Amino acid sequence: MNHNNFILSPITNIMEDVVSSSLGIGNGIETYPLYDYVMQSVFLKMTGAQEQKMKCILWELATHDYEYRYKRFTRNPLGECSTYKEKQEVYKDLIQQIEKKQGKVELSDVIQKNDILQKTLEFIDNTFLNSNLLIWAQKSFENYKNIFEDISIEYFLPDKTNLFTNKNNLSGNNQGLKEIYEEHLYKHRNRVAHNTLSYQQNLPTLKTLVNEDYKYNNYFTYFALLILIDKIFIDLYKEYLISINEYE
Repeated sequence: MNHNNFILSPITNIMEDVVSSSLGIGNGIETYPLYDYVMQSVFLKMTGAQEQKMKCILWELATHDYEYRYKRFTRNPLGECSTYKEKQEVYKDLIQQIEKKQGKVELSDVIQKNDILQKTLEFIDNTFLNSNLLIWAQKSFENYKNIFEDISIEYFLPDKTNLFTNKNNLSGNNQGLKEIYEEHLYKHRNRVAHNTLSYQQNLPTLKTLVNEDYKYNNYFTYFALLILIDKIFIDLYKEYLISINEYE
């Protein structure tokens, strides 16, 4: 089975569907309890789709390279592709397979970092501005804007082996994208996916709220990070298809 269409389909489609579906429920105070259900739903759909996309990429690579198939599926298999480390392994595998087919490539020739960062931020703004989802979570959206206004292309794809730049190599006080993914997005993914919130304290403590890092715990930041990762892999996979003469 060929998974190309699924791999090349942006996960932003999921968000567009949810925002469109929520238009008819209004934005009064009586609708506020729906916020967490809606945002959890789209978050789980996006993380789940991205994990499946990573697995499909691995299988497509293995379909065209039996040596790689043995290495990745027998000697060094990956899990659910939900962790940052596993996504980085898929990233490295893709680049290695591209270079195996067409020789050394420059990342800047394959991925326009300014373009995908700008399109990611524009999509979040255009999707949520004036929506009831934004009205429900204005503070979270402001935190997201404050975080990403300081994030530049130096934060991701520093080389062919690292998906995100090491925080020690970044300027400013922001957490790196790797830290945001591992310490916030991934932990929240596990809490929601395994329903641990059902037996844990539902509301953050005052101590948590005043913690500087609490601003990273918001869905808009998670969505932006997932979309950025998705755009990276779509562009890389297009280059891979070119390398095996399957993309026009």
